Amino acid sequence: MTDSNDKPTLGRKPLGLKRSVEAGEVKQTFSHGRTNKVVVEVKRRKLIGKPGEAAPVAAPEPVAPPPVAPPAPPPAAPRPAVAAETRQEMQARLLREAEEARLNSLEAANRREQEERQRAIDEERRRAEENRKTENAPAEAPAAEPQPEPVAAAPEVQADAAPEQATADEPATETARATAAPAPRRFTPVAAPKRPEPAKKPAPSRDRKGDEQRRGGKLTVTRALNEDEGARARSLAALKRAREKEKRAHFAGQSQPREKQVRDVIVPEAISVQELANRMAEKGADLVKALFKMGMMVTVNQTIDQDTAELLVEEFGHNIQRVSESDVDIDTASDVDSDESLQVRPPVVTIMGHVDHGKTSLLDALRGTDVVRGEAGGITQHIGAYQIKTKGGELVTFLDTPGHEAFTDMRMRGANVTDIVVLVVAADDGIMPQTIEAIRHTRAAGVPMIVAITKSDKPEANPQKVRERLLEHEVVVEAMSGDVQDVEVSAKTGAGLDTLIEKILLQAELMELRANPDRAAEATVIEAKLDKGKGPLATVLITRGTLKVGDILVVGTHSGRVRAMLDDKGRQVKTAPPALPVEVLGIGGVPMSGDTLTVVESEARAREVAAYRQEKATAKRTTSAPTSLENMFSALKDKQTVLEYPVVVKADVQGSTEAIVNALNKISNEEIKVKILQAGVGAITESDVSLAQAAGAPVIGFNVRPNAKAREMIDRHKVRMKYFDVIYHLTEDVAKEMAGIWGPERIETVVGRAEIKEIFPAGKHDKAAGLLVTDGYIKKGIHARITRDDVIVSKTTVASLRRFKDDVAEVRAGLECGVVLQDTNDIKPGDVLETFEVEMRERTL
Repeated sequence: MTDSNDKPTLGRKPLGLKRSVEAGEVKQTFSHGRTNKVVVEVKRRKLIGKPGEAAPVAAPEPVAPPPVAPPAPPPAAPRPAVAAETRQEMQARLLREAEEARLNSLEAANRREQEERQRAIDEERRRAEENRKTENAPAEAPAAEPQPEPVAAAPEVQADAAPEQATADEPATETARATAAPAPRRFTPVAAPKRPEPAKKPAPSRDRKGDEQRRGGKLTVTRALNEDEGARARSLAALKRAREKEKRAHFAGQSQPREKQVRDVIVPEAISVQELANRMAEKGADLVKALFKMGMMVTVNQTIDQDTAELLVEEFGHNIQRVSESDVDIDTASDVDSDESLQVRPPVVTIMGHVDHGKTSLLDALRGTDVVRGEAGGITQHIGAYQIKTKGGELVTFLDTPGHEAFTDMRMRGANVTDIVVLVVAADDGIMPQTIEAIRHTRAAGVPMIVAITKSDKPEANPQKVRERLLEHEVVVEAMSGDVQDVEVSAKTGAGLDTLIEKILLQAELMELRANPDRAAEATVIEAKLDKGKGPLATVLITRGTLKVGDILVVGTHSGRVRAMLDDKGRQVKTAPPALPVEVLGIGGVPMSGDTLTVVESEARAREVAAYRQEKATAKRTTSAPTSLENMFSALKDKQTVLEYPVVVKADVQGSTEAIVNALNKISNEEIKVKILQAGVGAITESDVSLAQAAGAPVIGFNVRPNAKAREMIDRHKVRMKYFDVIYHLTEDVAKEMAGIWGPERIETVVGRAEIKEIFPAGKHDKAAGLLVTDGYIKKGIHARITRDDVIVSKTTVASLRRFKDDVAEVRAGLECGVVLQDTNDIKPGDVLETFEVEMRERTL
């Protein structure tokens, strides 16, 4: 603060050096919530004046001169002396000047735009007026009277006028300008009619109104500090957006409606409304509206059937293409090779027969190897696939199947993928159950059979008896005027092996086995397993085409790419022609034995087919029969009465897992059954141990062992482990343990009956019954039951037995006695007392 003499007031401001520069910040607020901080510096100028002279005062605003010739612009009002301004006044003045400059630029831009628009309108109007005058001009026209020049408004008035007032005055000015323009030379100028000029308002009122409107958008110090102030000036960006909106509206009015595009819409069996709208390129709301008209209350996310979708597609004018979900799957039946593309392929021979009849030994003799020595228990428990080269250079593929009864499915698969079956029958053992089963599988597959009578070198061998026993099962060999070839062989001495090969080649030549090698490969999975180092492995037999390394394949519910292929001797191969068994690496999971391997064109196609098959498998597994109250209560009753023996099964190959599950299900009965929590392929893992520990079940490992982490969990949680390498040892152990859980069987044997004649009190609470023994005998401590009208009333034991007041151990039929029964007094004359003995017998499965 300063007084009138420019001297500081001592009471309000502390003494000190006067600062020549003061700095401050002012916050500006613009449209759309934008703000800006302006740093304002105030520099005080030192003025030299006479002491006692008053500070200069701001001149008043000039008044607009009378409307005569355009005068020179008035002199700007002198600024107040800087020394007389405070810091706040200086900031306010600077902000006001900045805001006025911004508003002036906005008004100038608006005015230019309106002037251009009005000028174009007036130009059009003038041209139309000239054309009209040209047509209807009179021959003589009076001379044009001189028009007074339009009086220009004072610059100060034009600058301070409101935008509305400027707009109202512009047409009159432009009209006067147009009328004052000289007429064309070829016509006589015609004077325009005089129009009364609108009465002009006094200048002060116009200045006041313009100031109020202009100040409406000004940024003052109060507004800068008050962020809640809503009134803001319209920015250049807002004007630009409004202009673009007008242009868009103008062009939208002129645009023509596009012609509707008809599409081919692919519709599956079930599709959501939104997906159908996307395929039709229509709005989902339009489809919902159409469905509402049909009486269907749906949303865009609901699924509709194919018929409803067809109605919608036709209503919107599109074409429908019906497809089924099954079209995703690969249909190999329709893909038939032409006769010109077929070439001769090696025969596939399956060796079948009873366990321990020498199948693997015969194959070892043919291959020159010793596989049987590596088999656990000397029996085959996997399907083995081999290809041998004969002395003449021909190739023959052999499949060795297990003979144990648990491997029925393996033998059935072997019969289905083979061309010729060699039925092995031991000359010293004759026809056995699995021999008969092999004959049935061969007939069901419709393939020719060759009988190989093995162990013919033994002294007790009787090949003729074998031929005669085969007649019982309608197998007539050539030696007995039939059409089935038979050979006597010995794997030990090698006798008859060349004859067997010759007969196999002869049979293959008669069958004319051919396949197309120049196409995408198809194969059948013989066996599958999970290897610790290689991952999922599948032994496949190529049926047609050639499988190459790098091919994209789909097998069952899994897809993948062929990373490597190994033949039966473990050597890597690049290509696999028809009838060659190979081990394939690179499948996404362990497939099921018997699945078909198909090569496809892309990974996307392989994933699509695998996902569809997985979805179908899940639906099949989770589908349950329609439930009813009766089914529900019977299931609850069965669950309460039936005992369950839970197990987790892990085996080395898929076929063994399948065989173990089937064998365990066979030893179940109505009172106790095996509940297989999980059956898989590969080593025992932590998840298997966790599952077994939660259910209190043992883990059965068939030719597999747990990994390090699983062993640690087994020791920590004390989970029971059972390891086997022969399948019948496994089934015997599980059956014995299930019998132990089941417990011994209770057998009741009725030994006597007596009729109650009288009831006597015995002590304070008990009652004694006088009996007449009608059948058998009654002993002290024997089990008894009381029946009344052939309905059991209670079960008890004989606590005391007397005859004529003497305790006796036994009373026979025809005699009378008195008894006191244990824990029951519900007895009446006429009831029947039945005595029985209980025997606990151990159960077997």
